[in-house]
Amino acid sequence: MLGFSMCITLFGPSNDFRSGVSTWVGLDKQLSIGRVVGFSYEDPTVSGAGKPVTVILDKDPQTGAAIDPPQRFYVYTAGTKFSPGVNHTELLGPGVEELSLQKGKIDQADISRGAVFTVSKGEFNGEEIDYVENVTATRGWDPQRTLTAAGDENSRYVGKGKTIFISEGCWWCHTLLPEQTQDWQMFGAPPFLGDFNGEMPTAFGSDRKAPDLLHVAARNSSREWMEMHFFNPRLVQPNSIMPRYDYLWGKVDAEGNTIDYAKWRKEYTAYLNGESVYAPEVPKPAANSEVRALVDWILTTLK
Repeated sequence: MLGFSMCITLFGPSNDFRSGVSTWVGLDKQLSIGRVVGFSYEDPTVSGAGKPVTVILDKDPQTGAAIDPPQRFYVYTAGTKFSPGVNHTELLGPGVEELSLQKGKIDQADISRGAVFTVSKGEFNGEEIDYVENVTATRGWDPQRTLTAAGDENSRYVGKGKTIFISEGCWWCHTLLPEQTQDWQMFGAPPFLGDFNGEMPTAFGSDRKAPDLLHVAARNSSREWMEMHFFNPRLVQPNSIMPRYDYLWGKVDAEGNTIDYAKWRKEYTAYLNGESVYAPEVPKPAANSEVRALVDWILTTLK
């Protein structure tokens, strides 16, 4: 029996994902997440350190020319390690690799100086496909100047956010892979093979106790709702079994004021007992808080 199993393992049909052409979704995910998420000696506390920043711009920071419609760019400051597809271009798949090298000039990206990438469209063998463009080489964009032009309001901490999703074990209860036909009707279409080129890890999840999240932002794009849900899920879904994640706020709110968790819970208990008409307000997260990054990842990637 053991020999038969080994035979299946060694000689059975297999699928080399490098033969799949990266989709826009696949390129967006790996560029926004960076090299890896999960435990790594580069980030031993799994806090999302060393990640790129996704910015959404409607104006060229170099020339001031309008970008219509607004476009996503992925800023790697000096020392931030590049995503797998930039280092190992064969992971991008046929056509995407060729365009990324010839037109996108990704082989000219330098970790020591940093780089800005985007996903552009080009033609390969008569078909329009997406490829990675190293904007630092093709347009002269400087990473730090790009971040300054975007400002905090146009910056999304997607890579750090997915790290928080991994470290908090969200995938123990939620999946990122609709499974049944009924799922597709309720939770959206399943992903394509090319959506995963170069993404590590994929975090499909396997034991669903809660809804699939692959397209959750298409169903609910309210940042305020997400924040209430993470602070205390019972604020928006009274029968939810999801635990509180209020500690992801840290010690201070967006104004720098100390968050008094004990006072908040006392007021919430009064609300539950009917002693108060309104539930206490959820503190606005600080710009560098873990929950800010987690919501950024959900609303930017899970559409």
